[in-house]
Amino acid sequence: MDFLQVKSEKTFKKLSLELFDFHYNENDNYREFCDNIKLNNGEIDSIEKIPFLPIILFKNKKISVRKIDHQKIFESSGTGGLKSRHFIHKLQHYNVSIEKCFERIYGKISDYVIIGVTPDFTSKNNSSLIYMINELIKKSKKNESQFLMNGERFDSLTKKLEKENKKYIVYGLSHALLDLIEIKNYDLKKSIIIETGGMKGLREEIEKEKLHGILSSRFNSSNVHSEYAMTELLSQSYSIENQVFSSPPWKKILVKDFNDPLKVHRNGRGFLNIIDLSNKYSCPFISTEDVGEVFENGDFKLYGRGSDADLRGCNLMLAD
Repeated sequence: MDFLQVKSEKTFKKLSLELFDFHYNENDNYREFCDNIKLNNGEIDSIEKIPFLPIILFKNKKISVRKIDHQKIFESSGTGGLKSRHFIHKLQHYNVSIEKCFERIYGKISDYVIIGVTPDFTSKNNSSLIYMINELIKKSKKNESQFLMNGERFDSLTKKLEKENKKYIVYGLSHALLDLIEIKNYDLKKSIIIETGGMKGLREEIEKEKLHGILSSRFNSSNVHSEYAMTELLSQSYSIENQVFSSPPWKKILVKDFNDPLKVHRNGRGFLNIIDLSNKYSCPFISTEDVGEVFENGDFKLYGRGSDADLRGCNLMLAD
């Protein structure tokens, strides 16, 4: 898999430019977008000049290169209305990315029991997040690894893991973790808690630092982390402290200028543009609706979603 070859900035640039050419020539919807913004493809000689496809297009177009089949279609929760769809040509790309993204931060998956505080895979198998957690559960090879949203069973299992001094990770949707601690407090000293997925419209959004404080206190865990991913991407970024996220070598976060949506910076504040080289067959270059800050070393922080007015301004270029 080409994206695993990335060990340097030079290799990242080379593969990014190769994938730009591939998608410009083989991905009809990406080509249409490039034509709409009057792109001269001969001028693309750096990653900053590559056009980033507005993420909203995943909601009403099939974003994929031509003449390939698809093993899976992931769908977003559709909290804001229409659902995004991500057509997956090779699930193996996602499986490998899940494993490598996890292990660069936490070490071997098999060292942990994995608990998913989300709906289980059988009920939501079109969710990329739940697919990811299911893969981690399988690769952990631990009998205790499972999806678990029931408070009593969660309490019983975590008490057992604490008593047996086992390492375990609780992956939870933010709103589902809050549901658990409404029932009671827990004592998860040996746990790592990874919150992800936001409130999905089921609760009022809470600023990350405040959310982590609540979770840390009520679960009695000093290890409350975050995961940043989305339906439209195959790679994950993790934050283990201070809400600063780190990405794998084949994924890079750039910043879109607030005043000029076609202008991109390596660092600073603005809307986040993402290059994910594991998205080989859908689109590796995505312009998100998330606002954040990218630092000199490539790590980044999230500050939330852009306002409707900001997003409308940035998406005016989509009009034919």
